[in-house]
Amino acid sequence: MAECLLRSLSKTVSRTVRSIKVPQSASFANFLSARNPYIKVSEEVSEAISDEKPVVALETTIYTHGFPHPKNTALALHLESVVRLNGGIPATIGVLNGIARVGFSAEELIELTASAGRPETRKVSRRDLPYILGLGHAGRGLNGGTTVAGTMVLARLAGINVLATGGLGGVHRGGEHSMDISADLIELARNRMTVVAGGCKSFLDIPRTLEYLETQGVTVGTFADGREGQVDFPAFWTRDSGSPSPLTIKDEEEAAQIMRAQITLPFYSGLFFASPIPADHSIAKDKMDATITQAVHDAEKSGFTGSDNTPFILKRIHEITDGASVAANGALIASNVARGTKVAVHLAKINKDHSDNIRTRKTPSLAGSNSSWTGSDTTVAYPPSTSRSSLTQISSGPNDPTNVIVAGALAVDLSCDFIPAKDVAESSHPRFHTSNPASIRQSLGGVGQNVATALHYLKSSVRLCTSIGDDIAGSTALQMLAQRGLQISGIQKLATGASTAQYVAINNAQKDLVLAMADMNILEATTQDFEVLWKPHLAGCKPKWLVVDANWDPLTLRKWIDAAKALEAKIAYEPVSTAKSKRAFSHPQSSLAAVPHHSINLATPNALELASMSEAASDAGMFDRDDWWRAIDSIGLSASGSRGKLVSLTNSDLVDQGIPQQSIRLLPFIPCISTTLGEHGVLLTQMLKPGDGRLTSPTSAPYILSRSTNGSDTVGGVYMRLFPPVERLSSHEIINVNGVGDTFLGTLIAGLTKDKPKVIADLVDIAQSASVQTLKSTEAVSPQISTLRHLI
Repeated sequence: MAECLLRSLSKTVSRTVRSIKVPQSASFANFLSARNPYIKVSEEVSEAISDEKPVVALETTIYTHGFPHPKNTALALHLESVVRLNGGIPATIGVLNGIARVGFSAEELIELTASAGRPETRKVSRRDLPYILGLGHAGRGLNGGTTVAGTMVLARLAGINVLATGGLGGVHRGGEHSMDISADLIELARNRMTVVAGGCKSFLDIPRTLEYLETQGVTVGTFADGREGQVDFPAFWTRDSGSPSPLTIKDEEEAAQIMRAQITLPFYSGLFFASPIPADHSIAKDKMDATITQAVHDAEKSGFTGSDNTPFILKRIHEITDGASVAANGALIASNVARGTKVAVHLAKINKDHSDNIRTRKTPSLAGSNSSWTGSDTTVAYPPSTSRSSLTQISSGPNDPTNVIVAGALAVDLSCDFIPAKDVAESSHPRFHTSNPASIRQSLGGVGQNVATALHYLKSSVRLCTSIGDDIAGSTALQMLAQRGLQISGIQKLATGASTAQYVAINNAQKDLVLAMADMNILEATTQDFEVLWKPHLAGCKPKWLVVDANWDPLTLRKWIDAAKALEAKIAYEPVSTAKSKRAFSHPQSSLAAVPHHSINLATPNALELASMSEAASDAGMFDRDDWWRAIDSIGLSASGSRGKLVSLTNSDLVDQGIPQQSIRLLPFIPCISTTLGEHGVLLTQMLKPGDGRLTSPTSAPYILSRSTNGSDTVGGVYMRLFPPVERLSSHEIINVNGVGDTFLGTLIAGLTKDKPKVIADLVDIAQSASVQTLKSTEAVSPQISTLRHLI
């Protein structure tokens, strides 16, 4: 009878699934988000699952019921950055406003963590999901942190294989009488999921927990961490528990091979990989045992049982250890998340090597809750039984080819636009020494980040190399970049107390910059570490171009230039500001001294920065050198140029300011200078080599300032062209000015690194158009510049 019923049910399910029309390319995560109003899978996580990239699930009760606000916010953002820095995609899982989320944006994660400690913020296990999601659908949008069990349920629905967390629940002391057994163990028994955690909390009954997991068929192993022979199953705050681990695992690659076997075979129980706390954060076992005995006694005395028991005991342990348990907790969680990510990445590599395996079964099956059903028109994998993961661009390592490396600042930007009073006749500029009304916006900026983002929007292969602090701003920035799809393997998080860079711009009523304050000191904190932190990225990527900004100190700037030049990469220099623009010339052994083998191929200053660069070169004695004079003689002009010719190519105002002359003076060191001039447009000044087609082209003839007449084998002439603005905007159309120059440079480099690169003169107007898009945007670089891809 039961067998007949099972066959009948199997046929019914098969017919039902065949009636669902889902595109072959759609992941189950996409299908889940589209069809289920109770669960939302973020776009980033959905795409990662669809592309079979290494995704790591993160629970949220540690934020809502573990750490106080705002420490929980910092931890949440930090753990996501740990996943990204180790090559994975984080999928933080929780309930926000009555909807289960698989993957949070930074803003959503901050909103959830801010609700910690409120009575209405719930601790959500499997049993609680129908309640809190049902109320959300009825209009009561509650927040909740998912436990390991609740996270496992949602992760498996989305098709995620790995969950990393602090500790696993277990059998409570006296559980043989109270039947107080964590739902985490039940979920491990019924879900084909891998959990990486620091064992069980020490106040649980660890021997009975291990016995229960064995009875339920859950594979349990402990990472050896270099130890030989039998190792103990860890007890969260301590590396040893007194209970031998059922199995020992050598490393993350071995763990991934175990996962591969478990996924491929028709097993439907989970895996538990115990990761001991780092030795330097481990609390002595005898001290922890005494603390736990006291905390458990206090819980019993106070009547805390069930789901309230663990939070109370954790709070008492924190109090008894004077906070040492919380510090150890944070270190353990970060270590576990890093290890869980490495397991997921290794699994992705293994699955890629086995990409010929069939992803879904062809026979309808009800063998377990993780079955795959195939219909005649489509296949729905629930969830995929195997994968053929390929590493995401975000997880690219130092040895992955990349067309452009951008070395420069990433910062949190504040843009302050002065708002004059409507009923008072006053200046459009803010007043000094007093408070001014303003509209203030915060965004992600920094010259390097802006240029890299522009290149990314234009589909260039780019890696940003920069430093961030171990702070909320840094973690948020890292998450935002990764959500855009940018490579982040070149971003170094410094744990030395350095703060993530910040930039504050004060603009007048017309949105023109009046004053800016920039704290970019973090880039100068890595001067001595260039060989370790940055050089491997250049050597491994072998980029066509290095874009370097002047936020680096002069010595590090020189190291970047020398290392890139040794690899025959071309170099673009973004001067950043009048003060910092001098840094390329300020070192006594500046690489720019090499003539005619120019160290910098392209610079994009504004008029003030150009003047500052010219002054710095003069102060360094670079205009007194014999090789500079030989180059100037080959150009066929005096150092100041021919005024009449310069006016005809530009205009009298620019010549009176000395802008064309300053460009010419710098050409022997920087053979292509594109100076942005605001309302005057862009002045392109370029030294041409002998044989350059533009020297004899009729269309280029109006822009040839001079031709070499002395037979130089390195200098053929000078091309100078003033490009008028592509569009003039009224003041009310201008929203943002901070990333305009960076957008311009990023667009130029995008065109210069194509398989069939354009000459730079053909890119200037396109770059100006991109800059206009940014002027109209609230973002430091407008995403709308992507519409210009086809032009470059």
